[in-house]
Amino acid sequence: MEIGMLPISASKRGKLLAAGYTSLHSIATTSITHLATDIEVSESEALEILNFATKTSALERSSGSNTNVIQGGQTAWDMLNEERFSSSITTSCVDLDNILGGGINCKEVTEIGGVPGIGKTQIGIQLAVNVQIPLDYGGLGGKAIYIDTEGSFMVERVLQIAEACIEDMSEYSHHFHKDNQAYGVKMHPNSILENIFYFRVCSYTEQIALVNYLDKFVTEHKDVKIIIIDSVTFHFRQDFEDMALRTRLLGEMSLKLMKLARNFSLA
Repeated sequence: MEIGMLPISASKRGKLLAAGYTSLHSIATTSITHLATDIEVSESEALEILNFATKTSALERSSGSNTNVIQGGQTAWDMLNEERFSSSITTSCVDLDNILGGGINCKEVTEIGGVPGIGKTQIGIQLAVNVQIPLDYGGLGGKAIYIDTEGSFMVERVLQIAEACIEDMSEYSHHFHKDNQAYGVKMHPNSILENIFYFRVCSYTEQIALVNYLDKFVTEHKDVKIIIIDSVTFHFRQDFEDMALRTRLLGEMSLKLMKLARNFSLA
């Protein structure tokens, strides 16, 4: 269970997230005094929150966590075969796909960095479109989640890329199936836009809350195959004096994203 599901008030949950407590484990391993100081509440309120977290964490452990650990074991041979047959999403750039070993791999978190204006948002939008390429054309036929922290998402650009993607598939279909009209592309740019779930995030607390919510969202939308965050560090670069807290928050967020990628076979 995550912080957002604890049976406490919304204001207290907000304070926990803002202070960097994003999991039950992070609460259970701190002291009452530290918790009270970090979230600016009385020690009695901190004790109440700590008791909730400790009891819930204990219930989760007793419900079969040891079984999960045992079931998670696999041989190195299994891991190698899993990597060989893992799915990937093309970037629409042959050279970049080759460097990445075939594209953006599922079950992994891929970080793309660079100076402003280098094309990071362009690649993110391209991937949100390319993940929808049907299986018949070598794609995954999935949907995308796009988390925009900088306000750089341009729906007009998405439409242009969607139209170009359909045009490329039409050329492919015409080249390989000249005598069969049934192989025409049946996708429409509007349907591509409808398959991109867009979230605008305006603060690091919103970002943490949304990442915690993604597990539930993806469970309800199992055809989602990629989560794009543009960019993951934007809100952590501004007015953040506590570098230790910043590192802890980003580290926990990375672990959650890696767990999501692994459990749901996402890119």
